[in-house]
Amino acid sequence: MEYVNFGKAGVRVSRLAVGLGLRGQNDAAEAQRMIEHAIAHGINLIDCANIYGLMDDRANVRMSEAILGRALKGKRDDVLITSKVEQVIGPGPNDRGASRYHIIREAERSLKNIGTDHIDFYLIHRYDPTTPIEETVRALDDLVRSGKVRYIGCCNFQAWQVCKALWTADRIHATPFMVVQHRYSLIYRQMEREMFPIIREEGLGAMAFSPLGTGLLSGLYSPDTDPPAGTHWASRVEEYHRNMAGDRGRAISTVIEVARELGKTPAQVALAWTISHPELTVAITGGDTVAHLDDNLGAVGWTLEPSVREKLDEISGALF
Repeated sequence: MEYVNFGKAGVRVSRLAVGLGLRGQNDAAEAQRMIEHAIAHGINLIDCANIYGLMDDRANVRMSEAILGRALKGKRDDVLITSKVEQVIGPGPNDRGASRYHIIREAERSLKNIGTDHIDFYLIHRYDPTTPIEETVRALDDLVRSGKVRYIGCCNFQAWQVCKALWTADRIHATPFMVVQHRYSLIYRQMEREMFPIIREEGLGAMAFSPLGTGLLSGLYSPDTDPPAGTHWASRVEEYHRNMAGDRGRAISTVIEVARELGKTPAQVALAWTISHPELTVAITGGDTVAHLDDNLGAVGWTLEPSVREKLDEISGALF
């Protein structure tokens, strides 16, 4: 496994992480086995959140954290974990948001649920316009100072929101964000517009989630066919065909073609393209099984030739 420094932080992380959204997994034992398999193969970063659970069902909130805790027995000191806070986790008026109340309460719950005394990367899951950013930053800073959190960051923020959080932390002498997490793939390149420049300027670590375009780049799907029965997109046929039309469909076809030429799978080519960007530290694999993970592990340990990289850049350039 390849390891790199996490932005300007000294901690080193594997280029691939495992995400525990578990969108297509309904077996807790299999999910635990996948985590253990990932750790055995050198992955040292597991991405979680308080809302994640089997089948990505909100009725199963916190289940991913509990599964993660069981998988980490005897391995906690060798693995870095994330969790997140902000999204709705219950019916109460304070069961959401980035207020001090909600952040501190959910951090304590996540620590107990995972069975650990600290979270390595604690992220605000979405920007909360109803809470002053200073309140959010101060609450996160207190978690870091207490030792319950090592690094802080954000997920799904716009670049100006990241800047606002960094400026606020500097103004009040609080711990700054060290990591951003955002959707990024060959068929969703919007992160390059404004987020890449701030990542470079501030030396932030960057995690790319959905690097396979919610599975569209996994090799399971082809623009000229319907989604296979039983897959994520089988129940979203109209949306699937909209995604497969035009520039996205052409990019997916090109990935399939390149993979065939290189003797790789489409998932391996798409992941290799993602982690080749110097701005990106980690690609979060969203597979739900050991077989998915083994396929994705094949993206590490080799690099795309410049001509191939240019071809993929060009065909997906309209998605920038």
